[in-house]
Amino acid sequence: MSVLIFSAATIAFFHTLFGPDHYLPFIVIAKAKKWPMFRTLSITTLCGIGHVLSSIILGTIGILFGLALNHLQIIESLRGDIAAYLLIAFGLVYGVWGLRRAFKNQSHTHLHFHKDGSVHAHPHQHTDEHAHVHSSDLKSLTPWILFLIFVFGPCEPLIPLFMYPAARSQWVELIAVTSVFSIVTIATMLIVVGLSLRGLELLPLQKFERYMHALAGFTILLSGLAIVFLGL
Repeated sequence: MSVLIFSAATIAFFHTLFGPDHYLPFIVIAKAKKWPMFRTLSITTLCGIGHVLSSIILGTIGILFGLALNHLQIIESLRGDIAAYLLIAFGLVYGVWGLRRAFKNQSHTHLHFHKDGSVHAHPHQHTDEHAHVHSSDLKSLTPWILFLIFVFGPCEPLIPLFMYPAARSQWVELIAVTSVFSIVTIATMLIVVGLSLRGLELLPLQKFERYMHALAGFTILLSGLAIVFLGL
């Protein structure tokens, strides 16, 4: 049992750390949308629970219906492909929206002529006037889009760890392994996201602020492409 628990903790830690899709989306979106730390970590926790719980449910179904390990791994692989392509699609749409917003947000000067002959100018932006409703809608949808992607995203290493004690009818071991794997996975996500956001606060990123949404979207896109083509 101690070997199983140690294996679950170690595999969960490195699986999360070496999978940029586990934390990059939260870091870049939180920075672009200026989410407070508590909101960011809450959304990360919610998505982490969905991410792990979906594989636990799949493993439980496998036990109840007597599915072989290789059958479950095929299903997990399919879910992984779906999650990766959802991540790519979301990143592309968000990045293009961010670029469009950045170019629309370029300031320009308006001249005002007065009857006394005086003229004054002031900078002006259209984005704040016309895009606030759409930005609010996107802001409310983004956490749920991330949650949906993470529910589809499988925890592939959990399935063998889950099935081994189940095959031996060791239910205490099964609960212990599942709990340790889940806690370590979510804790690693939270630590990486929290430390990364604190580190970004120290960097002079003000000049890139207008392009932050575009950078966030294309970073998520690259994360999805890395899963598909590099197997991360």
